[in-house]
Amino acid sequence: MARPFPNPFGKLLLVSLVLAVWPKSGSAFAQTAKGDAARGFEALTSRSFVPGQFPRAQIDNAWKLWGLPEKPANYAELFRERYGLAEAPYANNGLPMGLKTSKMPLGTDGASLDCLTCHGGSLLGKPFPGLGNTMLDLQAIFEELSSRGTKAMRTPYTFCNTRGTNEAGATSVYLAGLRNPDLTLRLPWRNLGLHDDLCEDVPAWWHLKRKKTMYATAEADARSVRSIMQFMMHPLNLPGAFEREQAAFRDIQAWIFSVEAPKWPWELDREKVARGQILHKQHCAKCHGTKDQYPNKVIPLEEIGTDTTRYMGIESAFGDFYNQSWFSRELDGWFGEGYKAQRSGGYQAPPLDGIWATAPYLHNGSVPTLEALLNSGTRPTVFTRSFRTHPEDYDQEKLGWKTTIPMGPSPTTPIDARRIYDTSKPGRGNKGHTYGDILSPAERSDLIEFLKSL
Repeated sequence: MARPFPNPFGKLLLVSLVLAVWPKSGSAFAQTAKGDAARGFEALTSRSFVPGQFPRAQIDNAWKLWGLPEKPANYAELFRERYGLAEAPYANNGLPMGLKTSKMPLGTDGASLDCLTCHGGSLLGKPFPGLGNTMLDLQAIFEELSSRGTKAMRTPYTFCNTRGTNEAGATSVYLAGLRNPDLTLRLPWRNLGLHDDLCEDVPAWWHLKRKKTMYATAEADARSVRSIMQFMMHPLNLPGAFEREQAAFRDIQAWIFSVEAPKWPWELDREKVARGQILHKQHCAKCHGTKDQYPNKVIPLEEIGTDTTRYMGIESAFGDFYNQSWFSRELDGWFGEGYKAQRSGGYQAPPLDGIWATAPYLHNGSVPTLEALLNSGTRPTVFTRSFRTHPEDYDQEKLGWKTTIPMGPSPTTPIDARRIYDTSKPGRGNKGHTYGDILSPAERSDLIEFLKSL
């Protein structure tokens, strides 16, 4: 049963009314967009919502930190590869997707991160806004692009422990520590339970319209616009900026709800798909649903057995702040407190449409392929991959990115070390979700073929 964060301001009547009008767990369900999707995409791809974080000169000269004697002719490509950013499929002033032109605090040219830094991935070599970015090295971006010279800058906490995951939860907790509940600035910084070892895999945006809750832990309401504005808490954004930009984020949310899952681009074995559909109904649909119905089911931690670090890593101090803050007071009218954060007791089983495109798997990206997810004994303990997304990097049989086991001497630089996923490290455990272990190899192959078709 969901347990709310302690909240003296909550109204039980409001909760009862909301539960009364929401569809029941097993019914067909889709979020209703209240904004304009076209306007949302325009805002998402053309505007910056925080002041400049990185000097433009540093972006243009980052090669000096890489140990190169001169700027290479293919610098834009090497820049994207180093930091795990895709080419922007829209006009973006020469920047990759995920960076946006924005003035620095003193008025000089700069750039800032945007939603598509983490939510703009690449699939089969092409940019895909709305797909989680599993190439990203957010730590390298902050260390190297925040610098004003040839020495990497030290960050206040870790933004990324292993490439392709990030510490989004830590970022929210850190920024909230600089704010009062009305979003005015406060000093000194208050620790609301900062943990930067959560290793979060970015979910696909096309799933959100089918869900009633957000995040792997199902702790936020998917209807909330303000929840997706948390990263506006840049210390130089004044409180009035949040109210002013809420309409733009309502449109961005509408665009998020419009994103559709990519279709499997290769041939399917229809006989295997038919057999796999039966297996899916028997073994998967109860938690993950079907194309027509999604149960919004949260699996208790003790049942799913996956790494608990992400769930435990957001403490009640942050929940208390959120539930007393502007972010949770979104509704108008007599009952209008808004959408509160709550404890769910586990991890939410996501929808499976487009699952082939969302590797690696589990909430921490610890399992590189769907075949390994369905056969826990084959999961690699340590692995790496190319961090490219071209067709030759994708394993069509196992459904996921091709991996290798690192050999030779240990990495000598942090950026190389983050290319290696070590499941023995905090937050990176690959245990649990053993439901597929009972399947025979033939059954597993049939089920995978069906999942390609979703």
